[in-house]
Amino acid sequence: MKGNAPKQGRAAEPRRIRVLMVKPGIDGHWRGAMVVSMALRDAGMEVIYGGNQPPEALVNAAIQEDVDVIGLSLYAAGHLQLVAAVMEGLKVQQAADILVVVGGTIPQADIPRLKALGVAEVFLPGTPLDEIVRYIAEHVPGKTSTQSPSS
Repeated sequence: MKGNAPKQGRAAEPRRIRVLMVKPGIDGHWRGAMVVSMALRDAGMEVIYGGNQPPEALVNAAIQEDVDVIGLSLYAAGHLQLVAAVMEGLKVQQAADILVVVGGTIPQADIPRLKALGVAEVFLPGTPLDEIVRYIAEHVPGKTSTQSPSS
């Protein structure tokens, strides 16, 4: 398990949900990732925006930042290969307990394949922001987000 235990002498308060939002590969579409990042932040989550990173680097960043969630924003081809590489990297690094969600222009036919790789949920364009916030808040046990989304 990742190092989420409270420090000695402090009350055992749950810490805020930590999310790493990343665009794997070289995809230049950033707007969706930024909008979701702001909604998560407004809901009280800590969001680290990682920009564009290859799968190995984003897995390492997720471990270094001790995140609970990795949000992958994908709008160009290659999503199956990129997500497979991320999920394999998490297994190799013994960090498969990190919740992985995907958002972007994903063909409906590929959603079951992404979930078979270990993706918890796929959010398509037009998904209400409060639905994304609620999903993450409900699927990260023992952590908190402090507010409702502002959208």
